[in-house]
Amino acid sequence: MAFMSGLWNSLVGLNEKEVSWQDISQFYLDTTKKYFSVSEVDKEESPTVYAETHKISFNKSAFGYTFTPLNFVTIYHIDSRKAEVKMPSGHIDQPVIEDNRDGTVSIKYDPREEGVHELYVKYNGEHVQGSPYKFHVDSISSGYVTAYGPGLINGVSGEPSQFTISTKGAGAGGLSMAVEGPSKAEITCHDNKDGTVSVSYLPTAPGEYKISVRFGDKHIKGSPFVAKVTGEGRKRNQISVGSCSEVTLPGKVNDDDIRSLNASIQAPSGLEEPCFLKRLPSGNIGISFTPREAGQHIVSVKKMGVHIQNSPFNITVHEQEVGDAKKVKVSGTALKEGKTQCENTFSVDTRNAGYGGLSLSIEGPSKAEIQCADSKDGVLAISYKPTEPGYYIVNLKFADHHVEGSPFTVKVTGEGSNRQREKIQRHRDSAPLTEVGTNCKLTFKMPGITSFDLAATVTSPGGVSEDAEIQEVEDGLYSVHFVPKELGVHTVSVKYREIHIPGSPFQFTVGPLRDSGAHLVKAGGGGLERGEAGRFNEFNVWTREAGAGQLAISLEGPSKAEIDFKDRKDGSCDVSYKVDEPGEYRIGLKFNEQHIPDSPFKVYISPAAGDAYLLEVAQFPDSAQVDKPTQFYIRMNGAKGNLNGTVISPSGKTDDCFIQNIDGDQYSVRFMPRENGVHNINVKFNGVHIPASPLRIKVGKDDADPAAVHAHGPGLGTVKTGAKTDLIIDTCNAGAGILAVTVDGPSRVSMDCTEVEEGYKVRYTPLSPGFYYMSIKYNGAHIVGSPFKIEATGGNLAEIGAQETSSVTVETVQKVSKAAQKQGPVLPHFKSDATKVTSKGMGLKKAYLNKHNQFTVHAGDAGTNILYVGIYGPKGPCDEVQLKHKGKNNYECWYVVRDRGDYIVIVKWGDDHIPGSPYKVEV
Repeated sequence: MAFMSGLWNSLVGLNEKEVSWQDISQFYLDTTKKYFSVSEVDKEESPTVYAETHKISFNKSAFGYTFTPLNFVTIYHIDSRKAEVKMPSGHIDQPVIEDNRDGTVSIKYDPREEGVHELYVKYNGEHVQGSPYKFHVDSISSGYVTAYGPGLINGVSGEPSQFTISTKGAGAGGLSMAVEGPSKAEITCHDNKDGTVSVSYLPTAPGEYKISVRFGDKHIKGSPFVAKVTGEGRKRNQISVGSCSEVTLPGKVNDDDIRSLNASIQAPSGLEEPCFLKRLPSGNIGISFTPREAGQHIVSVKKMGVHIQNSPFNITVHEQEVGDAKKVKVSGTALKEGKTQCENTFSVDTRNAGYGGLSLSIEGPSKAEIQCADSKDGVLAISYKPTEPGYYIVNLKFADHHVEGSPFTVKVTGEGSNRQREKIQRHRDSAPLTEVGTNCKLTFKMPGITSFDLAATVTSPGGVSEDAEIQEVEDGLYSVHFVPKELGVHTVSVKYREIHIPGSPFQFTVGPLRDSGAHLVKAGGGGLERGEAGRFNEFNVWTREAGAGQLAISLEGPSKAEIDFKDRKDGSCDVSYKVDEPGEYRIGLKFNEQHIPDSPFKVYISPAAGDAYLLEVAQFPDSAQVDKPTQFYIRMNGAKGNLNGTVISPSGKTDDCFIQNIDGDQYSVRFMPRENGVHNINVKFNGVHIPASPLRIKVGKDDADPAAVHAHGPGLGTVKTGAKTDLIIDTCNAGAGILAVTVDGPSRVSMDCTEVEEGYKVRYTPLSPGFYYMSIKYNGAHIVGSPFKIEATGGNLAEIGAQETSSVTVETVQKVSKAAQKQGPVLPHFKSDATKVTSKGMGLKKAYLNKHNQFTVHAGDAGTNILYVGIYGPKGPCDEVQLKHKGKNNYECWYVVRDRGDYIVIVKWGDDHIPGSPYKVEV
């Protein structure tokens, strides 16, 4: 027995990568099979063959039989599952894992302590979904009611969650249950007639649910349980149809003035919201708003912050005009059950409910297409078309309140589309902290390009822009290097042929991160735009700014996906995937169970390229002009088939390219751009994109630069519900473009956008407390910091349902700051210290006629600024002064004088004299 104990101790608890006898953490032997579970072995590892193993004899007292594995050759099953239990005392215990040989495993554990335990289950070193699981262990003594099951720990919204309550030997008493959480959850119970009750509840929104189980009016042990419900695999669609009250304003307002006017309405309770100005059919200017309460409202109309004539106006809202969700009538069986692949219709009657917008969201296993038809009698016919069976949650709100019965749980039956789903999860560690003066690195993969066409700039928090170095790490992998001079959020712009690459401009924080979370994760690359069946398609994910967390990558479409993941250990990673069937796929990227911005991505996978790989693009122009034909050439290199091309303008219009055979194997592709901006040219051979497609070209003067747009103001911080708040989006020196602002949150927000001197002012009023995410895009690219996370506190003025989206889009005009108009370019805000500048050289003490008199200035430790040198003599300035920058803020200076006498040499670093300046020099 002593021998057996020593052998067991030598086999358990080790966690080495190389597989040997010492690695084995758990073993099981009998007369028919030999099975080993080895801790954390990579999935790439192949089955291991053991031969000529040591002679080990087990006697009957140990295992009940004698077995000697001598001179045998056996292939063992190497498994990469691992489970651990953390006991209430903090100690770690090992449960038993049994393979059921059907794709599932059983985990058996004999607890030794009372209280809350945590079960960690890992596969290939990664936590499986829901791990760690929490469970409560009670003593076996009679008289206790206990509850157990997965529904007490986790669940998926729209899918039933189950658990069991055991009342064996507990005596008489009433059993009661309640589920509280972000949504109502229908509870069903079934008495199993054996002292246990099976409970099922249906959560309809993701979040934390509190499950209370009481026996005899007292919580059972472990109650209330907290279950984490995810929205994994759920698709959401939303539409909004509005009916607003319109009121004519007194006085005359020109159309030109509407752009610079903004209006807000204050209700008797003090709630103030932005409202829209519009030209009414009568020709007068009016406001459009949703009345939320009866009584006298005050309307303020301002131009550049000053009330216009007759403002503020008074408006009386009558009781029957206030939107009342209780008076909305809903009818139709489609809110209880539905069918896949067909329109499921129900009607909504808002005629007697006053004025208010109607918003509808449907969440479920597929993104159901929604149609809305307004019949002439004022009743809306709404239909939805799901493609997958399962439970769907329908949120129906009027004037920001749920109609009676909402949210509705709809059971959809029928055939699915047989879409396949694959998912991987990887833990992301925090990227190493960067400090001032250290080498900072941002990596991205962009295969198939030349590094000569790449350029990068870094803008510091103080507004200083400098070129950054780009290095090619390996084929197709590039890294941007820069050395920061100050702490804070830097903007890194990476451009290919003067166009921002996907993901650029990037936020790069030097020093400690100010925030973390999914909204700060970025993704971009060819594999998120299009792909090809049968080969790996790649894209980048940057999690550096989001901190540590779990990154989940899912792919859903006509066929199963093979997903590969490479960590670059600097806060970025490279993801590649391969699918066998062409068609439409959805790529979901979640960080800590929250979708990152713009996820899920819709990607069309084309058939295998075939001969399309042979085609080459030649003489592609750097830029083009509006209304002037532009052309380039395609070399076929022996490929036979059909060539076609389309051009997509920045506004989304698609036009055909004119393709003509020039010389046997060479074709010209010609198109006529009709608007300024970046155009995408799709060139396909036999219906498949050629390798360089889509090609991107800048037409005309497209100086809209998202990296130059900045947002600031109280509306980006902590805001109050029911209070109007604003922020400024500074578009000075960012060119003209399309500014799009979208707010996602627990309620819709009334929002407007008006022009101000430095850019545009956005005003909005949140109605429900919680977190809102504001995306600010300029010409389709997020500005740095977007989406911004905004917390609203205060009372709830609307009912919380599914996430609501509000947006406003403005076509901007070119803005130049006042300072720039008066003085030319605006100087950056420098951070420097002139006292740390040193200078030396004979030219600071004595000078000679008609000779080069030299001195040097060293400002490497003095921060960033401009060096000024001036030399003044008896007859005015000296004839010649030369300055040369030798790198790293080290300068060489020489000057020539023609007259004898005393001279003054002034050396300034920015506005301040350096130590010793001004110098007196004799000639």
